[in-house]
Amino acid sequence: MKEPMSTEQMLQGLKHYRRIARQDMLRAPETPHPEAFLAHAESRRALYVDLGTYAETHAPSDVIAHALELYQAIPFSTGTPEHEHPDLKGRENALENFFLLVGLDPKTRREARSRRPKMDSLKGDAAPVVPAPASDAPSELTSG
Repeated sequence: MKEPMSTEQMLQGLKHYRRIARQDMLRAPETPHPEAFLAHAESRRALYVDLGTYAETHAPSDVIAHALELYQAIPFSTGTPEHEHPDLKGRENALENFFLLVGLDPKTRREARSRRPKMDSLKGDAAPVVPAPASDAPSELTSG
């Protein structure tokens, strides 16, 4: 990893990513698969909100460790059509963006990726199990 990032720097980076996801939500109707594009952007934005909330009460190294745990729990959706599993692909994309933000060593990310479950192992389940958001408080997308 590069020089350790402060909590403030991490929060600023997550805020920037949240804004990009919000812009993507607004342009979803212009895409070939608007529902999937919107779900992907919403999933990314929600994850950025959750990581930001977690970062407010935890050290940056703990936030990174938490993000790696979330990443390891996401089933592989690589190889599926672009518009399928947008929520999983959005979470994966958001976490990979976060790892770039914090300068996570690529080897560490690859090791976490190798521990992710395969989508095939979930076919018998109704839906993949992905951990609940980190924050105790509802995110902007889930609050009334």
